[in-house]
Amino acid sequence: MKLGCFSPPVLWAAQVLLAAGCHAAAGSESLQCEGPVSTRDSGCRPDDVGAREVDYLARGYMFSRPIRLVVSYDWLVLQGPAAPIFEGDPLVLRCQAWRGWPLAQVTFYRDGSALGAPGPNREFSIAVAREVDSGHYHCSAIFQSPGPGSLETASSVAVTVQELFPAPVLRATPSPEPQEGSAVTLSCQTKLPPQRSATRLLFSFHKGGRSVRGRGLSPELQVPAAAQAHSGSYWCEATTEDNHVWKRSPRLEIRVQGPSSSGAPPTLDPAPPKSAGGPAPPSPQQASDPHLHHRMGLLLRQMQDVRVLLGHLVMELRDLSGHLKLETRKGTAKQV
Repeated sequence: MKLGCFSPPVLWAAQVLLAAGCHAAAGSESLQCEGPVSTRDSGCRPDDVGAREVDYLARGYMFSRPIRLVVSYDWLVLQGPAAPIFEGDPLVLRCQAWRGWPLAQVTFYRDGSALGAPGPNREFSIAVAREVDSGHYHCSAIFQSPGPGSLETASSVAVTVQELFPAPVLRATPSPEPQEGSAVTLSCQTKLPPQRSATRLLFSFHKGGRSVRGRGLSPELQVPAAAQAHSGSYWCEATTEDNHVWKRSPRLEIRVQGPSSSGAPPTLDPAPPKSAGGPAPPSPQQASDPHLHHRMGLLLRQMQDVRVLLGHLVMELRDLSGHLKLETRKGTAKQV
């Protein structure tokens, strides 16, 4: 769509018409345009305007987003909010009569259920709206003179209370299992909708059942040097400044790891192979020391000598044992 050139008065009139959003029951409504208005020259330039509901821009002027204006000729209408409603906003509904005639026994309904006893109040309000307040609303009332004098019911109006921000998620950077002595950052992450990007949120951090940091504008908690005492179950909370909307994150387990070794982990030396000729030779670590190598050589030779002597001793003991047995047999034979 291409914007043509309008004079400032036409632009202002169009802006006023686009700013309205209400239901009228044969009555008068005031349309108000809020925001700065420029008075520069009325030159025009085409802008990227499509089917999306975006602000219309012309040189020196800005058009509001269009809001639908509904005119009803029913006896009774329910006026709902013109702008989107988010969690924490006030929600106001008005039961409007034809030409403002007096009403009695006014009742408001949500999804077919009465929200209270009938009364004279034409307005129903919720100070702090929640998502559960979404639904289809309507009202009923009895017209007093000079109205019809009968019970009238307004058409229903759909009201949707949108989420202001999702429940935050707590994340640890670089890891929820940092090394002892390393830095770690806890981030309480959530997101506001574009319509409420100017809303300020406050963030707090907790460990187990105690507070680690009270409410503040920063969504991050810095830990310069992690220690074993920092291990535990953490969670964070995001809230609006008026405390009307607050949400808590799921818990995140932080496990601080002990210091890592700079070298390879120590390993046990394998068992030395057995040799038929005697004890195994010294290991390379032992051979690297000449003095130790010399002493080990002497010890090996002594062990070999001892082994030879033991062998001779065993042979002599066997011979002596055989000789003693023979002498014993001869003595027995002589006695017989």
